[in-house]
Amino acid sequence: MRGRDTWVLVATIVGSSLAFIDGAVVSLALPEIQTEFHASAGDVAWIVELYTLVLGALMLLGGALGDRYGRKRVFILGIALFALGSIGCAFAWSIPSMLFARTFQAVGGMLFVPASLAILGDHFAGDARGRAIAAWSAFGSLTSLLGPALGGVLIDAFGWRSVFWINVPLAAFVIVVAIRYVRESRDDDAPRRLDWLGAALGTAGLGAMTYGTILASTAGWRSFVVDASVLGGAALLVVFAIHERRTREALVPPDIFQSHTFAVINLATLFLYGALSAALYELPFVMIQAHGYSALQAALGMLPFGISIIVLARFAPGFAKRFGVRNILTVGPAVVAVGFLVLGLLEPLPSYWLGFFPGIFIAGLGMGITVAPLTTTVINAADPRHVGVASGINNAVSRIAGLLAVAAITVLVTGLYWSSLQRSLDAMHATPAMRAAAIAQRDRLGAAHFSNPVLQHDSIVAFERGFVGVAFASAIFAALAAVADRFGIDEAKLRAD
Repeated sequence: MRGRDTWVLVATIVGSSLAFIDGAVVSLALPEIQTEFHASAGDVAWIVELYTLVLGALMLLGGALGDRYGRKRVFILGIALFALGSIGCAFAWSIPSMLFARTFQAVGGMLFVPASLAILGDHFAGDARGRAIAAWSAFGSLTSLLGPALGGVLIDAFGWRSVFWINVPLAAFVIVVAIRYVRESRDDDAPRRLDWLGAALGTAGLGAMTYGTILASTAGWRSFVVDASVLGGAALLVVFAIHERRTREALVPPDIFQSHTFAVINLATLFLYGALSAALYELPFVMIQAHGYSALQAALGMLPFGISIIVLARFAPGFAKRFGVRNILTVGPAVVAVGFLVLGLLEPLPSYWLGFFPGIFIAGLGMGITVAPLTTTVINAADPRHVGVASGINNAVSRIAGLLAVAAITVLVTGLYWSSLQRSLDAMHATPAMRAAAIAQRDRLGAAHFSNPVLQHDSIVAFERGFVGVAFASAIFAALAAVADRFGIDEAKLRAD
């Protein structure tokens, strides 16, 4: 590669990695954030949920903005907004202030993530483009693997605020490189109007459903606000679907789902990444709050998952060619399901190597043979006119899956935790004061602290049981992804394409 080519690749890799790493690193910081702000599980969930909501719902709009106004300009603007949001997070003094700053991060991410690949596609051509995208993917996976470990070191040494400060010099570096080496490009055939109404409807619908689901963990499903939020959000999403069918500037072209395989593979993506997001969101909490791991130990404990993906990803395309895409996309999610099932069965064991490692490693093996064939199938199943949109839709689906999954497991964990703790209170013939203390902290889950040592022990056990429920639920949804792929992928049609 020429010098300019290398710097363009560096800018896009480091830039996009800011968004990829953020989710995993922030998850490690959540237990400390919860303790410092005396926050509930629902409050903490929003730190992840708001970011994912904005990023997932507006990802396609961000790509359209880059096509219309210039990818370099949008890329740099996105990186700057992300850095500004990171500074805000580092100075946050409460959950609301943290959420405000996270919104800036998410808006920045929805601008620079799609722009990074578009810049590579414009700058490189032919075989060089393929090599550049391969390098982008490989280094992206590597930084996503090493990022949490670095985050664990920072959290243990300097506190949770440091994981946001580290974004600032990286963002400044990317901006300087992009200004100097990246050339401006845009799509002259891009629609002259943008689907702002569609973006607003989709975001509002998903946001209302997410808010209602998280609120249900404390208010219950019989609450008027919960029901109104969930039903209102569903109604907005119906209006969004109708609008997308009627507008010429649709974020989601209706005819793209005419391919049965494309529709099925996105449904499988929803199941699989929902399962993955649920398990990996809750895992740091149980490792840190229930088993006493430090942030670094938790990060290192999750490394086998990422290592498995990186090692197997290079062989996955060959497996798909030899054994068939449908078979690989059936076996992969099924192995993930086995991993989560094993994690749920063994987690209560105190030893990492017997309790956490087997499930984490097996789930990583399943994802390692799934990720690359899934992405290729999404592209091959779509009409050639919509290849870029197809990739964007699948990316958005995976993020929306995480959004819905984290909201749902907040309800699940809270319910299982409280049910188990109530049985313990009954068994010990708890005094009214003990019951009042338990009720006051029921939504803090693993962060709850009781002066009574027996109640404290039972609270941790109850929290672990909540995690076991999440692991089993994740196993079920990963298995559903395998079933969808097995019976929904038309491999003959893919080969014909």
